[in-house]
Amino acid sequence: MIATIYNESDNSMSNKPIVLADRASKTNISGIRKVFDLAAKLESPINLSIGQPDFDVPEPVKNAAIEGIKNGANSYTPTQGRADLIAGISNSLGNKYQQGEIIITSAVSGGLNLAFLSLLNPGDEILIPDPYFVMYKQLALMLGAKPVYYDTYPEFKLPVDKISSLITDKTRAIVIGSPSNPTGITYSADSLKELAGILDKHGIVAISDEIYEIFSYDHPAVSIADYYREKTVLLKGFSKSHAMTGWRLGYAAGPKEILQTMAKFQQFTFVCAPSIAQVAGLTAMETDMSEFVTQYKQKRDRIYNGLVEIGYEVVKPDGAFYIFPKTPWGTGDEFVAKCIENNLLVIPGNVFSEKNTHFRISYAAENKTIDDGLEVLATLFKEK
Repeated sequence: MIATIYNESDNSMSNKPIVLADRASKTNISGIRKVFDLAAKLESPINLSIGQPDFDVPEPVKNAAIEGIKNGANSYTPTQGRADLIAGISNSLGNKYQQGEIIITSAVSGGLNLAFLSLLNPGDEILIPDPYFVMYKQLALMLGAKPVYYDTYPEFKLPVDKISSLITDKTRAIVIGSPSNPTGITYSADSLKELAGILDKHGIVAISDEIYEIFSYDHPAVSIADYYREKTVLLKGFSKSHAMTGWRLGYAAGPKEILQTMAKFQQFTFVCAPSIAQVAGLTAMETDMSEFVTQYKQKRDRIYNGLVEIGYEVVKPDGAFYIFPKTPWGTGDEFVAKCIENNLLVIPGNVFSEKNTHFRISYAAENKTIDDGLEVLATLFKEK
């Protein structure tokens, strides 16, 4: 797109084009957002695309925010966050992280931004799982770093041997997402412990995205920070666990040198996490969400058993609220296009991967919506 620019020297209009930064051409519009936009145009779609809980923020958390507004908690907070919330987070983490080792972020996505800014120079390499959460790849490219993918197909487990072979003298960090978006897989304690030993040998920082930690159905989620605390940036938040996606509240914990650098960058980007959300954060931490976790485990079983019964090739997720089946025919794009023709919204796998063989379902939906989606998927499977 070319914009005309007024030239004062000759009172004429110039057709010189606006020149955007190189990073603009390397950054793509999220494929998830494209499906969201499409959903707005369809009449009553079967929507299994949205990566947010289908329940609302708990009433005690809402009330805490309302009281915060009434009581004047509407101003900037310290860049690193409110002291009472930091203390509460420190306590929830077993007091392993102290002053200067925790900052409150604008959700986990804000924490990812700050961690990447703090650790990556142009030309550096960062190890990223494939499949991956969309932001990992795009953030690296925006900073001029090189994403190097460790392939987790077909079972999506942590491939420690593959990771070891990908490390070079340019490798600065690795991203670990467990439980994973889009696969729902959580990594085992043994594999994380083995990986920690390899990372320690090379001095590589681990960035551990644990936003879905609460949704771990068959066993508690394990963190690489349990084995590699000295060089792990731990990222957690409230968006998924408490349906606070619009509140933008998360936190980071880790080595003081990295966390203080992240706080410095937050000062000149996000400034601080939303003050009202921070006030409600303590109440959120004290709110029992186990009922919803139980419901989502049942939804996991519902979608997984339904797909298996139809005949889909699929790995059973043990966390988050996503499942990542292989397409029964065609590419991910082709299959999803057919789903959309049948009023079913899912996400093609190449949004999350360098491959185009799978598609993502979010089962954060009413049971009827899940059942309706399975009915469409059963019909499309027969076209195989």
